[in-house]
Amino acid sequence: MRAPVPVLSTHAAAAGGMAEAQQSRVQEAVDGMVQRLERESIRKMQGNMFRCSASCCDNDKVGMQQVHQCIERCHTPFARAQSIVTSELERFQDRLTRCTMHCSDKAKDMLDSGSKEQQVKQQLEACVMKCVDDHMQLIPSMTKKMKESLAALEQ
Repeated sequence: MRAPVPVLSTHAAAAGGMAEAQQSRVQEAVDGMVQRLERESIRKMQGNMFRCSASCCDNDKVGMQQVHQCIERCHTPFARAQSIVTSELERFQDRLTRCTMHCSDKAKDMLDSGSKEQQVKQQLEACVMKCVDDHMQLIPSMTKKMKESLAALEQ
């Protein structure tokens, strides 16, 4: 399960390499979070799914349709887990993208009103940095929420 790459560079292109550095910072934090979730929760669910599916196939007293239904039931918790993680990551990415788009809009407005390009670039960099800092602070609560949701699936 790979975390989607947050989109900073398209909305903060004027900030150059700084946007790429911030994107890497967010990506590393999100990747680390996803890897921990995978190790602590998702991998166990995946193992349970495969063991459950194998036991469905071991039952030679039922027909093919029942075996397929059994396998589908085994896959349901894992599919829900993937959906939970994906939707949380998408929500996080959407919020970060909206924040950086706001920075880009403010920079464009400043340029349109005659501000100097260097000043606009500095403002844009500061704004994007604040977006990233604010969103990095959201990662622990997002992780907690996902862990709680995943734990509820395991019961």
